[in-house]
Amino acid sequence: MSPTAADRSRAETSNTARAGKSSTAQKPAAVNRQHLHGAHGHVTFLGAGPGDPGLLTLRAVEALGQADVLVAGPRVYDVVRAHTRPGVDTPLQPVADETSTAAAAADDAALDAGESAIAAARAGKRVVRAVAGDPGLDSDAAREMLVLAAEGIPFEVVPGVAAAVGVPAYAGVPLRDAQGTDVRFVDASTADDRCWTELGVSDATVVVSTTLDQVTAAAGELVAAGRKPDTPLTLTLAGTTTRQRTFTATLGGITQTLKQAKVLPSPDGGQPVIAVVGERSAAPQREQLAWFESKPLFGWQVLVPRTKEQAASLSDQLRSYGAVPAEVPTIAVEPPRTPQQMERAVKGLVTGRYEWIAFTSVNAVKAVREKFEEYGLDARAFAGIKVAAVGEQTAAALVEFGVKPDLVPSGEQSAAGLLEDWPPYDPVFDPIDRVFLPRADIATETLVAGLIELGWEVDDVTAYRTVRASPPPAETREAIKGGGFDAVLFTSSSTVRNLVGIAGKPHNVTVIACIGPATAKTAEEHGLRVDVMSPEPSVHKLAEALADFGAQRRAAAVEAGEQVKRPSEKRPARRRARTS
Repeated sequence: MSPTAADRSRAETSNTARAGKSSTAQKPAAVNRQHLHGAHGHVTFLGAGPGDPGLLTLRAVEALGQADVLVAGPRVYDVVRAHTRPGVDTPLQPVADETSTAAAAADDAALDAGESAIAAARAGKRVVRAVAGDPGLDSDAAREMLVLAAEGIPFEVVPGVAAAVGVPAYAGVPLRDAQGTDVRFVDASTADDRCWTELGVSDATVVVSTTLDQVTAAAGELVAAGRKPDTPLTLTLAGTTTRQRTFTATLGGITQTLKQAKVLPSPDGGQPVIAVVGERSAAPQREQLAWFESKPLFGWQVLVPRTKEQAASLSDQLRSYGAVPAEVPTIAVEPPRTPQQMERAVKGLVTGRYEWIAFTSVNAVKAVREKFEEYGLDARAFAGIKVAAVGEQTAAALVEFGVKPDLVPSGEQSAAGLLEDWPPYDPVFDPIDRVFLPRADIATETLVAGLIELGWEVDDVTAYRTVRASPPPAETREAIKGGGFDAVLFTSSSTVRNLVGIAGKPHNVTVIACIGPATAKTAEEHGLRVDVMSPEPSVHKLAEALADFGAQRRAAAVEAGEQVKRPSEKRPARRRARTS
């Protein structure tokens, strides 16, 4: 039943009070910032960590959200940019000049970054100066702080996870154990003869920050200083990212190990790496502790052919398994060709025409919400109306709108599952016998027929149209057809048809995962081999099934004593390239 006028008044008063409280709560922060920083500007030296965006601190995220200007190099920028507000000024994205050396380009970039940060602060801006690792270990940051202090410009330091500590943790190399061995940290680019001599005569675990093309030289310095050539060493490239690779060797054998793995020589020899030298990095121990690289889908490029809104939670789940999701929309959503039917139905919601409204997709929620906003309505218009959602994602979209659904299937998340839990019409308890069903332009006969059989009248209304999306970029299409993706998740038959239509058929090395039998049948009809089937029609169960497949595949390779490879690494073209 619809709420009374008093109920509506109380709800509106409560909402107004909450809005007022929220507005009031935000004012002191603004006042405090102005009081602290005045008109002189302010610089936050922020540690972006070794590469994993998840290692940013809460204070770092807060500072990024308040920044007027973000000064960061390309590698660091990719880590922090998601937390900046729209319109933040990014005056510097340093690009090395083709005629300059890598070292000179790096020096120039650091100099430009410092000058940009200081200039913006002089202009009264709130600046975040993001650096890799921790600002306390960055000599450029320390020099810039002295300049700011001399000019009376306030600054703060937000520590980050230092690469020398974070990368070994992700590589499964503990730096200390119960024996409490000393740990020494050295930057190979600035270490002098005295430093190498001290490290050579000690038995401490040594963490060396260097570059890929200087690893051999650093290992040679330690051996020359007295370390035994058979001392264990682990070397980690692209640490804490899904491109991470760790090699176990010895001081005397690291060069040969890298050459055999075709890591050296490398056009990217200037990339930073972390080497851990000492017994703590020995192979048996690392094999037990390498938690990051042993994730079931580590480094897998997984294609998610859905819209970004639909793919968000699925992509987050895939990242938790170590995968790198790529979201490629296969459908586009457009308004109905004739909007009058939808307009009448929405007005019927307000006037009490319906007992129920049933949402069968996130897009249906979005379509109704947009129509509400067009009429100046909000979630309170659902008062007195029972709301059903076909599954968890649709229910979540409703909750975000401010509506808690009354009915979500307890079993299968589908029209059939919804019908199993839907109550039959009862004239005693249901004053109205009509259901509003906003849907796509694709028919929903199963749900409509089932509701009619339960005694309900159904207004089956086209709320939006689905059309095939535009083709993805040429690079993505080539990766799909050429085996660049390790897996594809198909969540419906239409995603199969549309992806093949706009981008071509996935390569035969790509793992094909389908949400159910109907989707699998469509995939097979398009000449695809189905490798993974979800035990339930749920996108999250589908992701779990793919992770289980990856874990079994990895375990089989380890048991056979083989190198663990991603599916894309087994395509014939890549093998030919490596042997040529």
